[in-house]
Amino acid sequence: MAKRAAPEVNAGSMADIAFLLLIFFLVTTTIEKDKGILRSLPPIDDSQTEPPIIKQKNLFTILVNRDDRLLVEEELMDIRDLKQAAIDFLDNGGGVNAEGESCDYCRGKRDETSSDHPDKAIITLKHDRETTYGRYIEVQNELVAAYNELREREAQRIFNRSFASMLEEKEKNQFNKDEKLNDEIKRIKDMFPLKLSEAEPDKN
Repeated sequence: MAKRAAPEVNAGSMADIAFLLLIFFLVTTTIEKDKGILRSLPPIDDSQTEPPIIKQKNLFTILVNRDDRLLVEEELMDIRDLKQAAIDFLDNGGGVNAEGESCDYCRGKRDETSSDHPDKAIITLKHDRETTYGRYIEVQNELVAAYNELREREAQRIFNRSFASMLEEKEKNQFNKDEKLNDEIKRIKDMFPLKLSEAEPDKN
């Protein structure tokens, strides 16, 4: 008696279904971008020119010690007061910039013992090796918030819109560059350039 051949499975339709499922998952799956602390490294300077002399009054020194306590200009400060203290320093406008121009948009006290100009104002952040990561990030967030608040103020004053919305629009249209928007964002950033120096902890 002859054996009957096993029925063949039509694999063509299954391959089509698998291909359609693959396309479906590729189209509907969203991949979230990893977000971290945004920092722009300064460009490499190949010139042999000596670094400019920085006046002490243009430095805003912050130390987070091993007990997570905050020392601002060598004095204890509560973390809740840090943002305003940084704003007062950055927005002081007590002198002129490198081009000899005074800050006509600064609203600070124009104290001669504090920063001359936002372009010269540098915030230095230093921590102890035993400082907790959470406290260090908390301090960084307060400092970045100070810059953001000042930029928001100027964006509202000049362009009658928030700086955050400008950055959001740029992010959405990253493939279609809007030169006008980019110039406006650069103008605001140049008014209060983020000059945050993070020093290495002391070696014990």
